[in-house]
Amino acid sequence: MATAGAAVAPAFLLIQGVTKDFDGYKAVNNVSLDITKGEIFALLGSSGCGKSTLLRMLAGFETPTSGRIVLDGRDLAGLPPYERPMNMMFQSYALFPHLSVWDNIAFGLRRDGLPAERIAERVEAMLKLVQLAKYAKRKPHQLSGGQQQRVALARSLAKQPQVLLLDEPLGALDKKLREETQIELVNIIEQVGVTCVMVTHDQEEAMTMASRVAVMSEGRFLQVGPPAEIYETPNSRFVADFIGNVNLIDGVVEVDDPDHVIIACADCRHYVGHGITGTEGMPVTVALRPEKIHVSRHRPVDAEFNSAPGTIKEMSYFGSFTVYHVQLASGLRLKVSQANVSRHKDEELTWGDDVWAHWARTAHVVLTQ
Repeated sequence: MATAGAAVAPAFLLIQGVTKDFDGYKAVNNVSLDITKGEIFALLGSSGCGKSTLLRMLAGFETPTSGRIVLDGRDLAGLPPYERPMNMMFQSYALFPHLSVWDNIAFGLRRDGLPAERIAERVEAMLKLVQLAKYAKRKPHQLSGGQQQRVALARSLAKQPQVLLLDEPLGALDKKLREETQIELVNIIEQVGVTCVMVTHDQEEAMTMASRVAVMSEGRFLQVGPPAEIYETPNSRFVADFIGNVNLIDGVVEVDDPDHVIIACADCRHYVGHGITGTEGMPVTVALRPEKIHVSRHRPVDAEFNSAPGTIKEMSYFGSFTVYHVQLASGLRLKVSQANVSRHKDEELTWGDDVWAHWARTAHVVLTQ
């Protein structure tokens, strides 16, 4: 994965005020972004948010209504797709069924008129890179989904593009294979050193593969940053709710000092270990991740803040962790995720148990929008 420091390096791919208007509907609405060389960047959002339209504008399949796209100092305006130093890998892989793996990888190189020796050298290097040398003579239908994905990647990298564009790159794979392939794909991209922009609706895929993520909604970027920053410090209810699981609890500010804030909610009072420069009585939302909450039968020593009694209404066992749905007095249900670190727990919790949910002063994020 690209290093966190890469985000401060000079921009290699520059997107400036780009808008795409389809008959009055702004699919992409005045977005700007700097992507550094060698970075793996993810555009993350639900269907219709504009991420694929932006990727198609990078590739040259769509023309921006306004704004500029600059690659390594060169404005790409007016350049058709085949003249751009970019290659796109589609979700369907778009492999030629009648060609062998070797010939699929060689296809673009032959179209560019490279000498046969150079083509052979490049194809063999790509087969070695994706560990498919022994499958070179097979047709795509004779390969597994993961192997087809690697062939498509090898073909995309064979022409040594400056930017690799990935459109839902692992969407056609089943869950287990997708998880295995994520790390493998990142390792290959980093080994080549190509700059990569990927589009996905899968938050786990974006968080696992990308060094930075842009969360998109209705054609705009809501938040851009490293995965850990977006997960731990979302800047809005939408981002908090879209990335991972979260409990969103409405309340009002009681105290806002430079070093802490106290927020009153229906079931408890939250003591947060930092200020928010708000005003007393201001409505806010407390975002609390399930894994940051602890649940037990015993009342916490300091129950004045950051704790609430409730009843376990639902629970789901996932092997490595268990999710409890704890209903509080107001009717609000907290989702609590607890790791199963031992085979036999001293305190087994189950449906109908009266419990206390409690959390640390550093567990919350206070959202004002």
